Amino acid sequence: MLSFTNIRVGFYLAVRQLRRSSRWATGLIVFVMLLTFLNLVVVTGLLVGIVAGISNQFRVLETGDVLVSALDTKDYIENSPQILSFLESLPQPRVVNERYVTSGTIEANYLSRTDPNEKANKTGASIDGIDPVAENSFSGLASFIGEGSYLAPDDYDKVLLGPQFVDRYSFGEQPGLTPLKNVYPGTKIRLTVNGSTREVIVKGILNVPANSPLAARVFIPANEARQLMGRSDYAVNEIAILLKPGVDPVAFRDFLKNSGIAANAKVRTFEDSIPNGVAEVQDTFGMIGNAIGSIGLVVAAITIFIVIFINAITRRKFIGILKGIGISGQAIELSYIFQSLFYAAIGSGIGMAFIYGFLVPYVSAHPIVLPISNAIIVAPLPGTLLRIALLVATTVVAGYLPSRMIVRRNTLDSILGRN
Repeated sequence: MLSFTNIRVGFYLAVRQLRRSSRWATGLIVFVMLLTFLNLVVVTGLLVGIVAGISNQFRVLETGDVLVSALDTKDYIENSPQILSFLESLPQPRVVNERYVTSGTIEANYLSRTDPNEKANKTGASIDGIDPVAENSFSGLASFIGEGSYLAPDDYDKVLLGPQFVDRYSFGEQPGLTPLKNVYPGTKIRLTVNGSTREVIVKGILNVPANSPLAARVFIPANEARQLMGRSDYAVNEIAILLKPGVDPVAFRDFLKNSGIAANAKVRTFEDSIPNGVAEVQDTFGMIGNAIGSIGLVVAAITIFIVIFINAITRRKFIGILKGIGISGQAIELSYIFQSLFYAAIGSGIGMAFIYGFLVPYVSAHPIVLPISNAIIVAPLPGTLLRIALLVATTVVAGYLPSRMIVRRNTLDSILGRN
């Protein structure tokens, strides 16, 4: 049974021991605790952040906070003009961006091809008809122009190409995609949608990573897309909505559904629109991170065990004297537990300051560019606190066991140094 006196004496002995210990040794142990903490939090956070980076790109560049799209049984959103008018009258949206989305083909070098048996330099493409002003307000599309210039509201027969369609951007082989050769701003290409072919001019080429949702898209003005698709009713395929700061996407989604929009379109938050496979990959990466972190936890426990054991062995005579003058074994054991707590608390505290004061904000502002994602570090505070608790608990056990082994020895044998 723990007594307050034993706790006080154990704390006093721990402080005395720490004050007299080598600063280098103490610093090294704290550093081990810091690395263990970072291993527990950062490795898992980075693995989960790889998937979160993919998801975040789609939210910022494609879906927004809430996405209104065509029903599975329809090719477009019915009553689109009325829905758009209603959305633009609401105070919650910051940007309402409508798109005409279809598929087609693009072809280059058709004027220079003299052999009718020569394979045409063309490929399939996802084509987005956009309002250039609204799209730029939504995704900042103009900022991704690498060559040429951005679309103007009155442009006609002009397109923007994602870099995966241009052969000099070396993304490697892409399944089902044949990059176009000798394509630059000002080059004429053929655009075919629903059997309707039109010659258009490449006005700009985007400069984005291969993992970007924009990398394999062709952007054309909305009016031209509507003509190519044979659509005269202004029925769009999707409406991406960015909300003002502080607006709850789930509450806004439910509001739209209750307003009757769900009868003509699917209304989903960004999280709703993520495929199930993405969530499963995120959970898998989290489990892998936890497994890797647990190895670091075991290493930290072994380190503390060895340090406390060696410390107790070298001070065995001193421990025997303490027991001989009436200090209880429980107080001595508590002193080593307090030392372990000190190492874990200081290491975790420095780690918390480093992660939330520098690492997470910095990586959020400057994502780590990987082949599949612009990764961030996902470190929610409840999860971090749980990992701190695990580290502290492991460290306490690792500090208690060796001290218990030494304290249980015969007092006289400890004083005389007998085994």
